[in-house]
Amino acid sequence: MIRFNSSARRAPIVSRFAPALAALVLACGSATAQQRAAPRVPDQNPRVRAALEAIQRDNAWTVEQQVSICEIPAPPFQEAQRAAEYVRRLQALGLQNVRIDAEGNVIAERPGAGSGPTVMLSGHLDTVFPEGTDVSVRREGTRYHGPGIGDDCRGLAVVLAVARAFQQANVQTNGTVYFVGTVGEEGAGNLRGVRHLFTQEFPNREIDYFISVDGTGYGTTSGAVGSNRYRVSYLGPGGHSFGAFGMPNPIHALGRAMARIADLQVPSSPRTTFNVGVIEGGTSVNSISAEGIMDIDMRSVSLEELGKLDAQVRHALDEALAAEHARWPRSNVRLTLKIDTIGIRPAGRQPDDAPIVQASLAAARALGLESETGSSSTDANLPISMGIPAITIDGGGTGRGAHSLDEWYDDGTEGFKGPQWAALLVATLAGVR
Repeated sequence: MIRFNSSARRAPIVSRFAPALAALVLACGSATAQQRAAPRVPDQNPRVRAALEAIQRDNAWTVEQQVSICEIPAPPFQEAQRAAEYVRRLQALGLQNVRIDAEGNVIAERPGAGSGPTVMLSGHLDTVFPEGTDVSVRREGTRYHGPGIGDDCRGLAVVLAVARAFQQANVQTNGTVYFVGTVGEEGAGNLRGVRHLFTQEFPNREIDYFISVDGTGYGTTSGAVGSNRYRVSYLGPGGHSFGAFGMPNPIHALGRAMARIADLQVPSSPRTTFNVGVIEGGTSVNSISAEGIMDIDMRSVSLEELGKLDAQVRHALDEALAAEHARWPRSNVRLTLKIDTIGIRPAGRQPDDAPIVQASLAAARALGLESETGSSSTDANLPISMGIPAITIDGGGTGRGAHSLDEWYDDGTEGFKGPQWAALLVATLAGVR
């Protein structure tokens, strides 16, 4: 997960606010001011304090959860083994209605003591690593090395730590809290897990606040970086490189397309990017390939700019096809262009004065932390695009090498503040008695 700092965000539609959040106020008494009062963080509530103390005291337990979860394989679309173990651990904590839904998400419930807002705290089960990857975790000093140790075994461990602390301290939230492990957050998963949650399991805006815990550090992701991902194929009959010379070549067409895409101009604000990440095709050096294939990724925090870039890329693909045909005017061979969608993630923005964002920043400050807002592509994209207040927070500690075999996590001396932050944020949003 890469975060980009951003300040201008579009406000989501918010159905109702947590009692613990202060109402809208006029800044300095001005009738035109649009600032919102700082949320009231219940860090002095005795039971909340007991939960925070339990998290710090039992920090070794949290790290052990992180490591042992990480050593359970969870390749894309094959998260079932890790999900089954996650169910067992949530059940052992005494949560209610623990289940796996039709898409493979793990859901556990902690009913509220009143009629406060419903809050969902989530980490994602899947990794980017294919089946057969060695997922054993090794320790070197204070660092833990292993694929997925930070992204998102850390998030899954934080969710467990918050649930355990709330149970131990008997924290009574006004609203119901759901503890969740989602599938399909990474890559080709295309947010299938969280998409199912908000369209099938909780389709009628039943979740008031969504919090995803993903990665390491103390950042707050309040903006959703949208993405369009395509597999582009130029297809033809192919032939011998000498005997069939003079016909359009799919790989040459692919090269023309990539060159045109590489020259596209995109705005730096709102940040918009493109990348050709995979190319395929060809059988031998002396064959005109029957196909030239590439995977394209386009991203932006702006839905409008993403749409503009998408149109430019499609135009470049068509131009490349026409140019390859024009290069061989005597040939009757015609290539075909095929564009398959391999992932669409919606973009979205929230203002920094949105209650859920302010709650995150205030909860961090209460723990002596400084959190900066930014934009990224996470499970929060989907609810943000639907107008449901949602953010992604980091899980504490430090880490590097996400999506690589050399990924590592270091808990440091204050790693426990990650799950403390998540716990305090949930208590702020759901309200406590």
